[in-house]
Amino acid sequence: MHGNCLCTLRFNNERARKRNHEKKSLPISAVLADGLFFTPKALIRDAGGALDVFIYFTSLIFLLWMPEKVPVNSLAQMFMILRCFRPLRIFTLVPHLRKVVNELLRGFKEIFLVSILLLALLFMFASYGVQQFADGLGDCNDPERNTQEDCHGEFEQTVGVVKFPVLEKEEQATFLVPRVWSNPRNFNFDNIGNAMLALFEVLSLEGWLEIRDIIEEQKGIEYCIYIHVFVFIGCMVGLTLFVGVVIANFFENKGTALMTVDQRRWQDLKGRLKLAQPLHLPPRPDQSKIRSTLYDLTQHKYFKRFIASMVILNFSFLSIKWTDEEDEDKEKGTKNVSYYLASCSVIFNITFALEVILKCISLSPMGYWHSRRNRCDLIVTVFGVVWIFLHLYYNDQRTYTIGYVIIVFRFFTITGKHPTLKMLMMTIVVSMVKSFFIIAGLFLLMTAYAFAGVVLFGKVKYGESLSRQANFENATNAIAALFRIVTGEDWNKIMHDCMVQPNECTPGDNFWETDCGNPAASLFYFCTFYLIIAYIVLNLLVGIIMENFSLFYSSEEDALLSYADIKNFQSTWNMVDINRRGVIPVSRVKFVLRLLRGRLEVDMEKDHLNYKHMCCEIEKMRNGQDVNFHDVLSMLSYRTVDIRKSLQLDELMAREELEFNIEEEVAKDTIRNWLEKCIKKRKTKEIPNKDPSITQHNMQLANERDSKRYSIPTCIASNTLKTLESEDMPGLETSIQSADTASNQSSSPSHKLLVPCVSDGSIKLGEDESPNPVVGFRLRRQHHHHHHRRMLGSTPSTPVSGPPSSTLSSPMFPKPVNSYVMGVATQDVQDWWREQLQYDSGSDDD
Repeated sequence: MHGNCLCTLRFNNERARKRNHEKKSLPISAVLADGLFFTPKALIRDAGGALDVFIYFTSLIFLLWMPEKVPVNSLAQMFMILRCFRPLRIFTLVPHLRKVVNELLRGFKEIFLVSILLLALLFMFASYGVQQFADGLGDCNDPERNTQEDCHGEFEQTVGVVKFPVLEKEEQATFLVPRVWSNPRNFNFDNIGNAMLALFEVLSLEGWLEIRDIIEEQKGIEYCIYIHVFVFIGCMVGLTLFVGVVIANFFENKGTALMTVDQRRWQDLKGRLKLAQPLHLPPRPDQSKIRSTLYDLTQHKYFKRFIASMVILNFSFLSIKWTDEEDEDKEKGTKNVSYYLASCSVIFNITFALEVILKCISLSPMGYWHSRRNRCDLIVTVFGVVWIFLHLYYNDQRTYTIGYVIIVFRFFTITGKHPTLKMLMMTIVVSMVKSFFIIAGLFLLMTAYAFAGVVLFGKVKYGESLSRQANFENATNAIAALFRIVTGEDWNKIMHDCMVQPNECTPGDNFWETDCGNPAASLFYFCTFYLIIAYIVLNLLVGIIMENFSLFYSSEEDALLSYADIKNFQSTWNMVDINRRGVIPVSRVKFVLRLLRGRLEVDMEKDHLNYKHMCCEIEKMRNGQDVNFHDVLSMLSYRTVDIRKSLQLDELMAREELEFNIEEEVAKDTIRNWLEKCIKKRKTKEIPNKDPSITQHNMQLANERDSKRYSIPTCIASNTLKTLESEDMPGLETSIQSADTASNQSSSPSHKLLVPCVSDGSIKLGEDESPNPVVGFRLRRQHHHHHHRRMLGSTPSTPVSGPPSSTLSSPMFPKPVNSYVMGVATQDVQDWWREQLQYDSGSDDD
């Protein structure tokens, strides 16, 4: 073994030089490319870069040095220990791990302050313990001598296989042993350091009963109050405070602790929505009476309870070991209990197979396969049917093993059939997913500590707890021992076994030639590992699990959307998604919105504008393509909460911008539809009022002229309006140009078509025009009509410059009763129109 260690230490010079050259080239190239300090991508710009450089130079120095002898506590051994922390570089390479470490280090100040408080508590109790128990807990190895003055000389020590005597004392083998007065093996209160170490071990609730019993034996039962008070204050109060600070500080740096109540509810809701899935339950087959009857049977709650009870009863059969050995009376051919239990399991598996067949008939095979829970049931049932044939044909220990494995897997399928069990399983799964990188960091830290433990304690002799089951002889055994320490099992005893001194061990020139321990290294190694793992990392896992439990078990009053609302949406989606693919066309989303009830309900009469906004948002979400289950559910959740209270700043700004764009697009679409309706009304009103004397040819000319005029609405196409007015009323061209100029100055290029119409109050009328915008527009319309008739050769019934005649064709709008009333009625439309003209969306698609 020593030769192997020596070869491992030295290995081949050529390979070492080659690896050294490779290691050297990588950091040098990084320094030449990005710089070492004070550059945006410098190699040493944070703690991770400093760790990389430190590990690199440590390895480089050791490889260049390559010492032949490595004594204990020497500089060469220190370099070997530092090289063991190379796995920690993964923390700097994986962004999520680096984020976890940063969130922990940000709260180092609070953790340090709480640690100072615990150290002060330890110092106070340790000082009292030194005054009370210093040099007072020692004992002589000879049970017959009780004082230190009498504990000298030698005595006969009996030798036995067991601790209790099996023979008379005169008949037992004995040998002479010197009397020694010594303290207990693992603790004492002779000085402040040993007293604080003993109390630190008590904080982990390891070995405190041993301390209490020795104090009671040496000092009296009244002195036991000391250790009980420390356990209560130190563990129940101080350590709990430490754990609370670690968890609260982690979530504060993560941002969770700084959120308001509404923001936390929104985060919980988003977590619920991510876990929500479509039901994948086909509708009731009303076209077939048999299938509809089976559908009602398999979906009934009592049928589900019956199947669940059978699964539990079948699982209870595993309380007795299944074996193929028969009873002692083999001549009678009697079978043991396992045979009858396996036979009952065959009946249960047949029942489960019938359940699958009934569901396949009622739901159809494809409908049954859509559900993931049904797939798991089907797979386990198929294995159960295969096991039935194997059991009936072979009936040996192998079939028994397969049988109880299938029963165990079937028991796990019951968690998806009950809401509470399903939430518990989802809590565990989500907690494992969220804490994956914390667990990964835990294993990386354990790996680094395991490598260092092999260098420090790989050759230490076995002791009370350091044994074949827990040792540091190689990396695998070291990881197993550290995993045992993570659970707190005898970690202090292993630490004291690694402190063995030369009086009880054999020293050597190199660390692999001695079986002695290292007291200072053992104290630092085990205390820091237990502090980091047990008090910090494991408590973070507890905090994540608590967060997920609050996510699933929050009261319905605190939740923004209850489970009933989510269940209602799932049922509504299940009715619309007839293909059970989890996606539907955009056109079918309207049916989902109309069928919803509860908090997600959309009132078509009272909130029709919100309904338009929802439809527009869905169309923009996937560019008109199919939307999935979570798209619609997320959109509805945003519409049902107060985003200004529930959303954080970045998310709120993005959401408000999206909603503003949607409102603008819906407004433009509304204007577009209104203008199209106006054009249709004008066309339908003017065509029947044409003079019957106009020939068909003239009608075609008039239609062509009207189509040119009405191809773009007058209120939008300013160029068309300018052309028409320049032909009939030249005096209006100047006012229109001034209005267009003012509009173009206030509006963006994306709104170049949205210019004020003639009815806008900003347009100045000529001297001979009516002050009423509507009446003025009617006069200009009639003037153009007379000019058009003169071009066709018809005689107008009234002069052009005269007032409008009743014999002319009816105007575009009905004659107002009062021009002032009409002007007031259109004022709101004009104000809203000007607001649309002044807004610049910045989009080229307007």
